[in-house]
Amino acid sequence: MIERRPLVLGDKTYKDITDDICAPVEVLPSKGWILLFTGAVSLFAFYLTHMGIILGTGMGLMGTNHPVGWGTDIVTFVFWIGIGHAGTLISAILFLFRQKWRTSVARTAEAMTVFAVFTAGLFPLIHTGRPWLDFWLLPYPNQRGPLWVNFRSPLLWDVFAVSTYTTVSIVFWYVGLIPDFATLRDRAKNKIRKLVYGVLSLGWRGTTRNWSHYEIVYMLLAGLATPLVLSVHTIVSFDFAVSGLPGWHTTIFPPYFVAGAIFSGFGMVITLMVLVRAAYPAFKDYITIDHMEVMNKIIMTTGMMVGYAYASEFFIAWYSGVEVEQYAFINRATGPYWWSYWIMVTCNVVIPQLFWFKFFRRNITAMFIISIFVNIGMWFERFVITVTSLHRDFLPSNWGMYEWSWFDTAILCGSFGMFFTLFLGYLRVFPAISIAEVKPVLYVGKKKGEH
Repeated sequence: MIERRPLVLGDKTYKDITDDICAPVEVLPSKGWILLFTGAVSLFAFYLTHMGIILGTGMGLMGTNHPVGWGTDIVTFVFWIGIGHAGTLISAILFLFRQKWRTSVARTAEAMTVFAVFTAGLFPLIHTGRPWLDFWLLPYPNQRGPLWVNFRSPLLWDVFAVSTYTTVSIVFWYVGLIPDFATLRDRAKNKIRKLVYGVLSLGWRGTTRNWSHYEIVYMLLAGLATPLVLSVHTIVSFDFAVSGLPGWHTTIFPPYFVAGAIFSGFGMVITLMVLVRAAYPAFKDYITIDHMEVMNKIIMTTGMMVGYAYASEFFIAWYSGVEVEQYAFINRATGPYWWSYWIMVTCNVVIPQLFWFKFFRRNITAMFIISIFVNIGMWFERFVITVTSLHRDFLPSNWGMYEWSWFDTAILCGSFGMFFTLFLGYLRVFPAISIAEVKPVLYVGKKKGEH
């Protein structure tokens, strides 16, 4: 019989758990947090400034051209939507499967999901070039006569899928926070804090009736969120797959995109968990090396799935006998953008295989570096899919290169400023670990009588 490792380390009591998790919210921010938050806000301001310049001047400032009509905006949109997948997977699917190791990481993963989707949502709006007309994307009774959205377009399906995913993720995240908001309310010494957390806790009193209703609602929301993990990135993949363009028109895209989204999402979770552990040393007893190792195994597994998808694309192109399709994939690996393809393969397929070795799975520095490579590789995956399929059009007279500009760099880097501004703000005002879920697993893996 395999002995289960404890999910909470140290000689903790229930009071210790409450004190440790509430401390970052209740004490003054550290100098490190202030420095990071200042940097993130500065990068966010840089992002907003360049976004304003692009909207005021026009999309010509970015690298999109003919024939590469989709560029950084769409690439980074798909990247951030993918990042948001691990949060729902950890919180909803693993909850339904009663995986108790998720309790310490689910809250922050859910927050990551919400902030990643917020960040992603701006990019299609920027890409339209006229965001003040983006309300036309929504179907509703209007004064424009017979002018309606095209319900057969996967771009419209994106609007429905992403908005639904965002709504359910926010509600699911918020419902999980309610008992902990009540804890912060009861501990608050400041009247304003007590009022704010009192409103957020919705009158929670911790009665049997409260807990019964809470568990039912949480289970229902987990059931609603689970199919969204598959549906959202499947529909995002339809942006490409339903076209007739060589390199895009393939049925492997839905499962390929979902596996890649989980892969990149867990990569970002590892990145954030390492930073949270470094910023709050007390959290090392709750977000343990065992938690990190399990997520590293998932990264390794989904990395192999993504590698299988890369190989399948070449096989399908060869087996089809269609010369144009074959050329599209040969051009990816050997054409002008060969460097981006091999960066993608190296970061997504080769480097994660280091997790076969226990040293890399359980070494904080190693897993942090590998997680950074995973996210770099997944951005390049979206770049390869988008740009290399467009820059060689059907006629050689329409061939061209994507003209990467300074504004592409500003928008890409600035989006991380928005994400980390939201994430660091979350760490200051919300409990980063679920008190209500960690306490029930306090003695899991510990011998009887051990405290």
